[in-house]
Amino acid sequence: NWSLQRRKGLFLFKGSETEGRADRDGASDTEGKQDVPEVPVPADDTPEVLNKALSGLSSRWKNWWVRGILTLAMISFFFFIIYLGPMVLMMIVLCVQIKCFHEIITIGYSVYHSYHLPWFRTLSWYFLLCVNYFFYGETVTDYFFTLVQREEPLRILSKYHRFISFALYLTGFCMFVLSLVKKHYRLQFYMFGWTHVTLLIIVTQSHLIIHNLFEGMIWFIVPISCVICNDIMAYMFGFFFGRTPLIKLSPKKTWEGFIGGFFATILFGILLSYVMAGYRYFVCPVEFNNDSNSFTVYCEPSELFQLQYYVLPSVLQSATGWTTVRLYPFQIHSIALSSFASIMGPFGGFFASGFKRAFKIKDFANTIPGHGGIMDRFDCQYLMATFVNVYIASFIRGPNPSKVIQQLLALRLDQQLHIFNSLKAHLIEKGLLPAVEEAA
Repeated sequence: NWSLQRRKGLFLFKGSETEGRADRDGASDTEGKQDVPEVPVPADDTPEVLNKALSGLSSRWKNWWVRGILTLAMISFFFFIIYLGPMVLMMIVLCVQIKCFHEIITIGYSVYHSYHLPWFRTLSWYFLLCVNYFFYGETVTDYFFTLVQREEPLRILSKYHRFISFALYLTGFCMFVLSLVKKHYRLQFYMFGWTHVTLLIIVTQSHLIIHNLFEGMIWFIVPISCVICNDIMAYMFGFFFGRTPLIKLSPKKTWEGFIGGFFATILFGILLSYVMAGYRYFVCPVEFNNDSNSFTVYCEPSELFQLQYYVLPSVLQSATGWTTVRLYPFQIHSIALSSFASIMGPFGGFFASGFKRAFKIKDFANTIPGHGGIMDRFDCQYLMATFVNVYIASFIRGPNPSKVIQQLLALRLDQQLHIFNSLKAHLIEKGLLPAVEEAA
């Protein structure tokens, strides 16, 4: 009897334990579902003119024409802002950054607005202001050194720039701590992380895009154009020939589109680089002229943008009958840029697709009919910007004499004299200074 009762007790204990685990799992599932409400789906805002003109087509072909027409419009606008010059390009990058940040923060607010979290949007925009002040302040100090040193208020702001930036961020941090509300701690920290990850993805990458632009407009235009070309050609190949799904995150992406877009982008990058490398307007670094208080893009092109002869491998010699080809060295670098845009660039889009699936939305916004929001068009561009910046720093950029001189001029007079004597001794040791004096 005792053993029978003991077995019954163990059975009841295991049953209650199983039920408790099931209850906890069910509660956690329910809590997870309640924590992520669905985001309202934006209405279709395709222009009425296009709706009437394409009313007789199926939804598949209607979407194809809408995307095509608006893609041509965006490409035309891109050419127009390139014509307006680097300053306008920088302003456009800043505007795109703000709009992308707005779209992502709006999703967070749409999901969690029912919880009445205090100061969420206010703090998000405040942190955006702080981070932009830090990054753009660094850029102004680097590229507008003479102008900054000429104006006393700018010189003071430049000297204490990082301290001011930290003080601004610290103010926002304290405001967040003071805004914490009982029973919503975890959710508020979720949104604090949401804002900071958004800043990392959006603001940091847009800052790198501007740095790439200062290296020469070709380092801005070619990478962006390669991503655009890959997006268009992958869509075209996938639309007409796509049969094999590529990744579950994006069911419409196909292997046929991925491979076709790769080869088309490589060819496009080589051709575009050949055309642009012959113009100083595109290849010269963007510099600020202190005399005219404007940007200049005039220089003597480096070897990277001068035609050279290259001997083809034996396999290509037998296939083409050519022994040598005449190319710009930048065209070889463009193959690396095009390859990254075609192979790794789409993963920025896959990341965005996973994000949208997590919140059950089709697009980040409905700013551009047929394309979604601005973030939907620039999800691959930000990843490309980081690669280009790292590529330039690793394989292209050398010491910059103008920046070294700027740093020297910022030193005290006794420090400048010490560096002058050290440099003079070094040149005498190398035998260069006497040759210069004799020639003089």
